[in-house]
Amino acid sequence: MATHRVEPDARTLHGHFSRDLEPVVTIDSGDRVRFATLDAAWGDLVQLDPFAPARKFAPRDKARDPGHALCGPVAVRGAEPGMTLEVRLHGIRPGAWGWTSAGGFASPLNVRLGLAEAPEHVLRWSIDAERRRATNQNGLTVRLRPFMGMLGNAPAEPGSHSTIPPRATGGNIDCRELVEGSVLYLPIAVPGALFSTGDGHGRQGDGEVAGPALECPMEDVDIELIVRDDLRLAMPRAETPVGWITFGFDTDLDEAAHRALDGMLDLIAEQRGVDRKGALALASLLVDLHVTQLVNGVRGVHAILPRDAFEA
Repeated sequence: MATHRVEPDARTLHGHFSRDLEPVVTIDSGDRVRFATLDAAWGDLVQLDPFAPARKFAPRDKARDPGHALCGPVAVRGAEPGMTLEVRLHGIRPGAWGWTSAGGFASPLNVRLGLAEAPEHVLRWSIDAERRRATNQNGLTVRLRPFMGMLGNAPAEPGSHSTIPPRATGGNIDCRELVEGSVLYLPIAVPGALFSTGDGHGRQGDGEVAGPALECPMEDVDIELIVRDDLRLAMPRAETPVGWITFGFDTDLDEAAHRALDGMLDLIAEQRGVDRKGALALASLLVDLHVTQLVNGVRGVHAILPRDAFEA
């Protein structure tokens, strides 16, 4: 199997999803792609001072590309609507800088918390990928747990689609469990799948409550892409170090939770050979519901079935 490299440049970067984007590379199922990505806000990969405002990538057409800085799309031969793209995350290495901000603008959470008034509070981070640590301008150090906030295929509908809300084909999932060693399964809606990634996070809590996480570029994201014509999904699911995960997305948090649980019942029924009532009984004992994020308009909930849920 071949390995391809995708670097962030004017040809590969885009700030929207679309079935009309030309693929930057077309690969065979089972090939690997090693991406370098900008941070979500289009800061250059290399910055001289991690504690200074980031120098932005140029040129960028903000009218065409208003959203997160994505790299791709990658087309996979043999991928057709109704199939599933298996996304194997072999390695995720952050760049040397990052940032987090809070308050200062009128998001629903900022208004509710009384924090919408300017100025915005900004933390800037120096990242040591070898030690897996990040230190901010105040000397506070946190452990890294890097993952990609954005992993998605193009939606079926024509036109340009925002990068902000997650959808059935993935995108801005922002799930902190999708770390190195995870496998994400994404529904395919268009020929070739047209997979893109970006929005690297050095660390994030469930909920991503401020809006940003520890936003950072990624020096190397090693991803294997496999077409699965034997797996039909309506929503993404994942295998991660903590266990199996199913996702739900909706503007209503309750509905997002229902969708995540619905996907988990399907998974348990498949794996344990029980009907959905039996799956729900098991889920009540074994499955945890987590709020993935509250800040993308479309809320996210993920259901986790731990790896050790069932005795051998």
